Amino acid sequence: MQSRNCLQLTLAILKPHVVKAPFALQKIRDLIIDNNFKVVRSRRATISREEAELFYKEHRNKFFYNRLLTFMCSGPSDVHILTRHNAVAKWRQLMGPTKVYQAQYNAQDTIRGMFGLSDTRNATHGSDSTESAEREIMIFFKDFNIKKWYNNEEVFYNLGRLHFDPTSFVHTIDRTYVQNERVTK
Repeated sequence: MQSRNCLQLTLAILKPHVVKAPFALQKIRDLIIDNNFKVVRSRRATISREEAELFYKEHRNKFFYNRLLTFMCSGPSDVHILTRHNAVAKWRQLMGPTKVYQAQYNAQDTIRGMFGLSDTRNATHGSDSTESAEREIMIFFKDFNIKKWYNNEEVFYNLGRLHFDPTSFVHTIDRTYVQNERVTK
């Protein structure tokens, strides 16, 4: 599996204040596509208290924990599994610094520089490692099998054999290509 140049998966969350702002949401979606990310799965949902507690468990004893959970459960978020080469680092670079004041002064062209309001309402979340991505993906996409994706789908994403549905904001495998490959083999 790792012998060739495999794509990497990461989790991206567009937070409630972004989802409520159509201009901001569209601009971030455009940035995702323009930066060569493929959207493997998408879901819009109000994050449950249980999901938020599991997701942010490492912050449980920090002063901002309750504020963070309350905000993340306050309305719909867009949750995506993104892929590309070096996806974790590339998504974090596109998001910009976690601290919004740093993003606004030092990285104005990043997502947080443009759309972050505070350190809690910093517009987006992104996994900080491949291990975190796997753990976080399983919280929000319980039926998604990472190993199965790498074995059966990753090659099509890597080769760009996809269709993009902007309404659902997801890439799907071009099944005509799959069927033609079976016929020619």
